[in-house]
Amino acid sequence: MTATAAVPATSESRTPQQVWRRVRGVLLAVLILVVAGVAFAAVRSGGQHGRLDPRSADPYGSRAVAQLLEKRGVSVDVVTTLDEAAGATGPGTTLLVTGPNMLTGHQQRRLHDATAGSAGRTVLISPGSPSVARLAPGVRAEERGPVTARAPRCGLPAARTAGIADMGGIHYATDAPEATACYPDDGLASLLVLPERGAGDTVLLGSPDILHNNRLDQQGNASLGLQLLGSRPHLVWYLLSLDDPSAAEGRDGDTDGRDGAGGEEAGGESGFISLIPPGWLWGTLQLALAAVLAALWRGRRFGPLVTERLPVAIRASESTEGRARLYRKADARDRAATALRSATRTRISPLLGVSPQDANSPAVLIPAVAARLSTPGSDPGALLFGPAPADDAALLLLTEQLDALEREIRTS
Repeated sequence: MTATAAVPATSESRTPQQVWRRVRGVLLAVLILVVAGVAFAAVRSGGQHGRLDPRSADPYGSRAVAQLLEKRGVSVDVVTTLDEAAGATGPGTTLLVTGPNMLTGHQQRRLHDATAGSAGRTVLISPGSPSVARLAPGVRAEERGPVTARAPRCGLPAARTAGIADMGGIHYATDAPEATACYPDDGLASLLVLPERGAGDTVLLGSPDILHNNRLDQQGNASLGLQLLGSRPHLVWYLLSLDDPSAAEGRDGDTDGRDGAGGEEAGGESGFISLIPPGWLWGTLQLALAAVLAALWRGRRFGPLVTERLPVAIRASESTEGRARLYRKADARDRAATALRSATRTRISPLLGVSPQDANSPAVLIPAVAARLSTPGSDPGALLFGPAPADDAALLLLTEQLDALEREIRTS
């Protein structure tokens, strides 16, 4: 006897309009943060660069050493692609490679081929094991050590002139008799110079600290950095770029790929993060923390409802009207219909001789109601236990039908 109509959406399922009203504030706040971040980055983008950038005045930038080199007559050019770096090599050029561990195996081999016969100087900053195998064959990257003040303990003129310097990081070893090992730790060098054929050479620097702005004025760091980078009249400063087209060359046939975990472990602060300015990292961390706090705030729970005694007496009509307004605001027609039907069943069950325990049982209540109705063919089951109304008009019609049913039972 019950109706088989499809059950409409209840008040628990939100409409798109309700969802938009609830989330538009959060979306607006996120949009404001994004716009503000982009605008702030655009305003400051001219003076913010990454680590070892000769244009950066940050503590880990290298603008100080670049300016000192220019004052000594050394021209400093920044390049961001392998083609530019390889094309600039020559007997009067020093090529500084700031991130050798970030190069693919194909790029490392191309760079070695370009510099091997150039008769210039190549300075590699903290190359790890895979990088050393391709860029400086015959050299082994053994281990990492702390960066601290060390004595040169070698015959390299640049190191003897600089004296004590902040050296450490990756330590290197080689069996080449012509190599010069400086600033050793347990017999392993943190500065290694490999002579090439002609007048060229390759310098392996275990740590970039002597080139940072915040350490240039300590120990003999400035002297050592200027002599290593200023031995030729032209310095090419190779900063890696994410859009370097050479990174895609030879990818299919290059089984080595990027240095990956090996280069990262040996190279220390290499990888994608090293290309990001420190300010962006802190900004991202703060945004992530704000997002977590916002999620915790939006997901807070107050626990179950607790019944409290009202401080004043409230009229039943006011309470009913207030609850009805709340139902209407939430589009909770299902809850309103449930409350109306339950109240009607509770009132008519004593009139039908049905116990209060069976007032909500369709198997007991519906036959008793049908026996009292004078209208044949009516369906009290759909009226007392049917689905929720689809709209406000259907809810109003249900209210009128329940009132008519109760009047008929009372007068029968």
